[in-house]
Amino acid sequence: QVKLVESGGGPVQADGSRKLSCVISSYGYYSNNCIGWFRQPPGKEREGVAGIDIGAGSTYYTASVKGRFTISQDKDKNTVYLQMNSLKPEDTAVYYCAAVASRNPCGDMYWRPEAYTYWGQGTQVTVSS
Repeated sequence: QVKLVESGGGPVQADGSRKLSCVISSYGYYSNNCIGWFRQPPGKEREGVAGIDIGAGSTYYTASVKGRFTISQDKDKNTVYLQMNSLKPEDTAVYYCAAVASRNPCGDMYWRPEAYTYWGQGTQVTVSS
């Protein structure tokens, strides 16, 4: 069974930092090579934020977060993290992690929600000015 559980969300002031965690079931971690972080702002569509290839360690970022967010993994803990720095009010959203076993390079699809099979329940991040 593939299960993803996000945590680490909450309120934060602008320019602050927050670190999100996505714990993945053991089977899920080793059977899905692409893990992505997505977010859905209020009233907007879900958008890709960052992705990682579990095996190769390659990472990918959407332009709006590049240089501010860092995706990483801890294989011993079956966990993927999203370190968010210099947060802005427009980063306010529900953040989701997702997983897929992809034959295509993760970098070709990390930003596309429809490409992912498994999803967590989400964690709210609210950035105040």
